[in-house]
Amino acid sequence: MNLKKLFELQRQLDEHIEKEHPREPGEDRLAKKILALQVKLGELANYWRGFKFWSHDQEPRTFQLDICHACDGRGFTLGFENSTEDCEDCDGTGTDATNPLFEEYVDCLYFILSIGLELKIEKYKPFALKKENIIEQFIELNFQTSLIFTLKKNVDAVSIQKIRGRCYLVVDLFIALGEMLGFTWEQIEEAYMRKNAVNHERQNNGY
Repeated sequence: MNLKKLFELQRQLDEHIEKEHPREPGEDRLAKKILALQVKLGELANYWRGFKFWSHDQEPRTFQLDICHACDGRGFTLGFENSTEDCEDCDGTGTDATNPLFEEYVDCLYFILSIGLELKIEKYKPFALKKENIIEQFIELNFQTSLIFTLKKNVDAVSIQKIRGRCYLVVDLFIALGEMLGFTWEQIEEAYMRKNAVNHERQNNGY
């Protein structure tokens, strides 16, 4: 497992976003990234469903049909002299099968990498740090993420190394969460790079 390549891709995306959406004077963008990560972690837990003791349906949401992004659901693309051809991405169905649980996990990774870049931990080599179960994993992830914000607010009273230490823990806990949810690092890396291209395209199109 090597995050070096993903950190570099994230750096390029962050620079693209900074160009399209410059920071306002006094803006705490790190705080916004931390909140965004916590929101995404909540969405990930919601797709996992294992904490919903009030429901008989606790099966993770791992399949969903969406509109194909390549053809906008039409099922075809325009070819030579405006002739129509079946969309290669969806084979003419107009739909795209996705794994919502996995997609949310990869979205979380974007914010974790971005936070890591702000705190300069991109040379860190993570290892999976597992708690007793997935519920504890989510709770600990949120707790350590909140501590990054708390420590950063009091940066005069603590060393930057303590802040980075919390960020290391977030990465380790998050990598382990992926394993606990059944994702391989190869799947995660491939999905991240695929979504990275989409995110750059969104910035180019005024997202």
